[in-house]
Amino acid sequence: MSAWIKMLGDGDADADLQAALDLARTPHGTVDNVMRAHSLRPATMRGHAALYRAVLHDDSNTLPAWFQETLGSYVSMLNDCPYSLANHWANARHLMADDARADAVEEALRARRPQRVFSGAELALLVYAEKLTLRPGRMARADIDALKSEGVDDGKILETNQIVAYFNYVNRCLNGLGVTTDGDVVGYYARD
Repeated sequence: MSAWIKMLGDGDADADLQAALDLARTPHGTVDNVMRAHSLRPATMRGHAALYRAVLHDDSNTLPAWFQETLGSYVSMLNDCPYSLANHWANARHLMADDARADAVEEALRARRPQRVFSGAELALLVYAEKLTLRPGRMARADIDALKSEGVDDGKILETNQIVAYFNYVNRCLNGLGVTTDGDVVGYYARD
């Protein structure tokens, strides 16, 4: 079982669900469990797919793709979400294209010590991500000012905010429904 609730397969889909499944298909042609978990409510699958693509795969994003995936992985670590972590850390590692660097980053993030391998704007964004994930009610203008003092512009602040918010949303969806990677192709960049 790959979730604690019923998930409909393509063979059980009516026209509305089939359209949502087609929209949610990965580059591998599959529908991952993160999306299939919405199969009883296709409208939320369509919304999730649109949000996911806007946050992580839009051409107007300016943060490097490896860092977007690293931010999402860090939030998933903080939320203890094995599903998102498996997928997005595989993506970050692939995009870094440096196993030694990826190992050092993973070790630092798991220890909640990003300062071991990051500095400047990247570190400031990871600190922001951690606070927004673990203490959202304590966010203050000073948190944004700290990012700006490291040279982070408003567009990158918004991108980071949306990545963090998205992963907090999806981590809670996945953990709350017991969704696993069973049967998925793990990682957006996975080879067939």
